[in-house]
Amino acid sequence: MDDPFGTAELRSAVLSAWADSPTRFREDANAEEDLRLGGYADAWFVELAQNAADAARAAGVPGRVRVDLRDGELAVANTGAPLDAAGAAALASLRASAKRDDPGSVGRFGVGFAAVLAVTDAPRVVSTGGGVAFSAARTAAEVAAIPGPAEELARRDGPPVLRLAWPTDERPPEGYDTEVRLPLRPGTDPAALLAEARDGAADLLLALPDLAEIAVGEQVVTREDGPGPGEVTIAGRRWSLARATGQIDDAAARAEAVEQRERREWSVCWALPLTADGEPDRLGPDVLHAPTATGERLSLPARLIATVPLEPDRRRMRTGPATDVVLAGAAAAYLQLVRAVAPQARIALAPEPGFPSSELDGRLRELLVAVLRGAAWLPAVTGTELAPGRAERLDVPALDGPAAALPGLLAEAGFDRLLAPLPPGTDPAVPSELGVHRMPLAELVQRLLGVDERPPGWWRSLYAALEPLADVVPGALDELRALPVPLADGRRAAGPATVLVPPPDGGVEPVAALGLPGLHIAHPEAVHPLLERLGASPADAGALLEHPALTDAVERSVDDAEAGLDVRPLAEAVLGLVAATGSAPPALAALALPDDEGRPARADELMLPDAAVRPLLADDAPLDVLDAGFAARVPRTALLAVGVVDGFTVLVDEEPVAPDHDLDDEERWWDSLEAPPTRLVAVRDLDLVADDAWPAALTLLAGDRDTRAALTAPGAYTGWWLARHARLGGRRPSHWRLPSATDLAPLYDPPPGDGVPDEDVLAAIGVRADLRVPDTRTAADLLARLGDPDRTPDVALAAEAYAELAEAVADGRADPDDLELPERVRALDGSVADVDVAVVLDHPWLAAVLPAGELAVGGDPAALAELLDLPLASDVVDAEVEGQGREVRWAELADVVVACHTLATPVPDGRLTLHDELWVRLRRPGSGRHRVPAWRDGSGRWHASDPVHALLGTIAEEIDQEIDRGHSGG
Repeated sequence: MDDPFGTAELRSAVLSAWADSPTRFREDANAEEDLRLGGYADAWFVELAQNAADAARAAGVPGRVRVDLRDGELAVANTGAPLDAAGAAALASLRASAKRDDPGSVGRFGVGFAAVLAVTDAPRVVSTGGGVAFSAARTAAEVAAIPGPAEELARRDGPPVLRLAWPTDERPPEGYDTEVRLPLRPGTDPAALLAEARDGAADLLLALPDLAEIAVGEQVVTREDGPGPGEVTIAGRRWSLARATGQIDDAAARAEAVEQRERREWSVCWALPLTADGEPDRLGPDVLHAPTATGERLSLPARLIATVPLEPDRRRMRTGPATDVVLAGAAAAYLQLVRAVAPQARIALAPEPGFPSSELDGRLRELLVAVLRGAAWLPAVTGTELAPGRAERLDVPALDGPAAALPGLLAEAGFDRLLAPLPPGTDPAVPSELGVHRMPLAELVQRLLGVDERPPGWWRSLYAALEPLADVVPGALDELRALPVPLADGRRAAGPATVLVPPPDGGVEPVAALGLPGLHIAHPEAVHPLLERLGASPADAGALLEHPALTDAVERSVDDAEAGLDVRPLAEAVLGLVAATGSAPPALAALALPDDEGRPARADELMLPDAAVRPLLADDAPLDVLDAGFAARVPRTALLAVGVVDGFTVLVDEEPVAPDHDLDDEERWWDSLEAPPTRLVAVRDLDLVADDAWPAALTLLAGDRDTRAALTAPGAYTGWWLARHARLGGRRPSHWRLPSATDLAPLYDPPPGDGVPDEDVLAAIGVRADLRVPDTRTAADLLARLGDPDRTPDVALAAEAYAELAEAVADGRADPDDLELPERVRALDGSVADVDVAVVLDHPWLAAVLPAGELAVGGDPAALAELLDLPLASDVVDAEVEGQGREVRWAELADVVVACHTLATPVPDGRLTLHDELWVRLRRPGSGRHRVPAWRDGSGRWHASDPVHALLGTIAEEIDQEIDRGHSGG
């Protein structure tokens, strides 16, 4: 049999070495056992695939591998460079690879091949240029002839299989250049081995780019380039690849094992799985591939395939300068992988924060994060790419629906560093770990305050995009309350709380255009429902008219106009709102309007050119006439609402607290009330009426519902004021009587003229309907009328008048000390008596001895005497009864009994002295005898010739006593 690879010489050398040194045999046996049981125990197919990849690389052809089970043997065939003498020698030499000088090789012939010992103890490698066979049985037979090694073999399960090689003349199958044939150890499950090969085929094609196909039985797994640039498809799965190569410098090489020092070239490949649509499909837990799987656990989104120096068992990375160089290259290459992905999906390739799966995993994470932080690769909303350290993102939930427009809107506003929205499900910690600035809503709102030159419609779109966040982000409503709002006058407000939202149908534009400080009316094109949710209020006309900013502008409008400012736009805007509402707050009376000479004046200091009150006012009335041209351009109702005078104006205060309404003589009226008013309704500007215009003024007041109600309300200011200040015929209203009060005609006249109002109005302002005396002034007037000889009141009217006067004094309504005493009084006979002779009749029987023309009667005699400063008749008269008469009981007198029954009064007890004719002798005033019908003497006894007269006297006495008791009780 030919021995093209000189296996006889190799065996001879090994056997000689074992014979010379049994320890060497033991070392070889231990080393192979370590490889078989240690790092290569489960790597038979991986190592054979690596050898196949190296062969394909050496031959410059696409590598193909085929795995079959034939006659109890596992056969692994491959294309590429066939086995040569150096390879055969390497197979029989532990830890001495024939590929040491091949920088592109990935395997170690003679080392990794030991992995087949896990499944066989008699492997054969057959090739187109020859083959070698290994056998545990044949090696044991050779060792048995060597005394030292034989003894060591006896203590072991078997000899080192891969030290002695024999030639074989077998050839690989058609289409392949090499085949490894593995007779299976007893108990080995061939189906499981085939399944292991099938399962690992795709990963091996990914890790070993020199392989293009792996066939396991009927299953063929291929590797194809594409469909996209930098992509491969393996077993139907797409992968995106990023590669990098480099060289290890001398210093780093010297730190490596001798076998590795000449292999200066390093390479890395990142492999990212993709979905069918080309989107990243992050790996789950994985391991480092160097190029095939190691034991170094990784948790990165992509697989790392790198020529990282490994420990002899090929399971662990060996630390050192060379490893550092490779890992740094891997980090740099990762950026290429990231940039190959669609921009919106790139963030998925950033390492997720968390505990690393291994020391290598931790180092790679740090390197990758450092590289990614410093490079521009994250997509911005502007379409450019940003480095994470210069980027910022909105700290809000995933943006969908109307909110999806938010990033684009911000891009238009100059947010150049804002990232495009992150894919749903992105862990917020990922961009933060990369150094992306987190921009919460509060910061966004603050920065929006600096946005300039955006049209109002842009702001409306912004509000529409922000509104969904108000419903899903905790506290968002509070943070959005500082949102800027474009105003109709071109300004911006910092926060909707101070903003008024114009109605859809407009109407507030003139006010908005004024640009009043503190008055913020949103631009109509910026209005969105979010503004009201954030505190904005509707800008209805009523709200605007009461807005403090508008009120302030109105209050200073006269001063502004006098300073040369144009206040007509303010006046026209305010009057437009008033016309829309039909009413105006009291403060708008200060609105500056032009008078007929072009001068500014308060609205309430002007009257319409055709004002109803204009002909009624005094010459010095402080009311000017509104400019006629201005009045013609403005609705009359609006002018009246702000206080421009037409007729009389009614002032209403629902809760008055003090006499502070600028009404004439208001404080005196307030003080006259028993309690402060709970509601004030008053006609203003009555003090401006000319004295000779009152009949017409009263008619005007009576003709308007509101002014009439204010005038006729009992106890109200208007009637009170008119009673004291209005003039009819040059006199106060109380000087006159109502036309219907004819019983007062002897003392009072009706108001003169034809234009007086109706009696209800006249009565309300104090025109007399009776003789009531409310005060000292009225008492003096009535006394003067009673003493006027030109008047002819009858006895009853005069007595009634004096009774009212006496009661007024008794009640305190009239103070006699403040009265100018009359020179004459009205006497009992209707004549006028001089006060020097007049007396007040206090007992009716005394009238029989005194002249009727000197007696004044009416009411309480004592009070009347005090009022008139006259003596009482009882103090003047001194008289005695003549004759004895006869005593009778009151009850015996039929006339008395009948009279008492008629008057419904009891018959007096006791007796009286009855005279046929009753005469009294008068001693004062004057002297003489007088015949009288009845008389009460000084002892209190009644005398009478007419008992009924005496009865009336007793009744009068009882009345006087009742009055006295009333006065003393009060």
